[in-house]
Amino acid sequence: MRINLSDEDLIFRDEVRQFIVDELPDQVRYKIENGLGLTKEECVDWHRKLFARGWSCPHWPVEFGGCDWTPVQDYLFNTELGAGCAPGALPFGPEMVAPVIITFGTDAQKQRFLPSILNGDVCWCQGYSEPNSGSDLASLQTKAELDGNSYIVNGQKTWTTLAQWADWIFCLVRTDNSGKKQEGISFLLIDMTSSGITVKPIITMEGGHEVNEVFFDNVRVPVENRIGEEHKGWTYAKFLLGYERSGMAGVPRAKRQLKRLHQTAGEEHHHGRPLKEDQRFRQKLADIEVQIMALEATELRTLAAMSAGQHPGVESSFIKIRGTEIDQALTELAVEAAGNYMLPLTPEVFETGSNVSPVGSTFATVAAPTYFNTRKVTIYGGSNEIQRNIIAKAVLGL
Repeated sequence: MRINLSDEDLIFRDEVRQFIVDELPDQVRYKIENGLGLTKEECVDWHRKLFARGWSCPHWPVEFGGCDWTPVQDYLFNTELGAGCAPGALPFGPEMVAPVIITFGTDAQKQRFLPSILNGDVCWCQGYSEPNSGSDLASLQTKAELDGNSYIVNGQKTWTTLAQWADWIFCLVRTDNSGKKQEGISFLLIDMTSSGITVKPIITMEGGHEVNEVFFDNVRVPVENRIGEEHKGWTYAKFLLGYERSGMAGVPRAKRQLKRLHQTAGEEHHHGRPLKEDQRFRQKLADIEVQIMALEATELRTLAAMSAGQHPGVESSFIKIRGTEIDQALTELAVEAAGNYMLPLTPEVFETGSNVSPVGSTFATVAAPTYFNTRKVTIYGGSNEIQRNIIAKAVLGL
């Protein structure tokens, strides 16, 4: 895709590019380039560097610390982060709960919570899914009963990403059972250091620890930590999910993965010849590149609408479906490109400071674990089946 850039856009692009060169630690660049995970300290350190430059939460309104960028500048910023193997800001605070606080929170809540999200002092996680309430999120059962000026919360959340890092969790809880299940839900902000909260890790099939179970046992939460009206949390939850899904395009990451695929497929380790010489594999690379370009065009339209003051609508469901399907397709091609070199799993390669060399390239070592981990992306954030239902109802009127 070609975008006509003005002189101001070119200056901005070069400014972002140079910032990444100057500020991104080599260790972080290496990890992202090779598909290795970052530590909390590495993520927070980078977020704070973005904050010092004024770029940690560019989508926010300017009065809260955001950037008055055009859609092209926003596109260029994310493109350069992807090309430079740089992470974005911390996800759950800036991109998910902050828009809810800005739109529906009180002035006191904005003053209390937004500064620490902006500067990276506080990490957040999302308390939505429960053991029997995933795609049917409105069936959640975690209860919050009013007791004076506090709620007493009891229940369990699951698949809670990075709860082991989080200082706070934004949570959907049931405050009423009398009406429709969507009408009895409230949106609470809960301090993870509160008495009665237990976090237990869930080790995923590739051996990683990024998701958790979170248990609430008589956790006391001040009423002042409720966003908006009681029992109206479903409205705020849907608003938040629009931002979550529209952020799942992952175009810069997909471009970086595609570039690595081209490099790996050009290596002479597939029966004595590069895999790129295989016509069918070349067709697969070309097909996924076209899909990435189409997704990029959709994302740009969404960014333009958001810059005009609109909130993510049904377009976020399109982006979620295509972004996650492309993500999975890229990992499938990575497994094919790695070939037999992906078979020996050397967990030590993933550890910070490890001197263990992988069998074959690092690309091959992470191919299988990344493939397994990526099976979940079409489920979280609202399964792709649910997104198709949303599109059918909102666009086709079915």
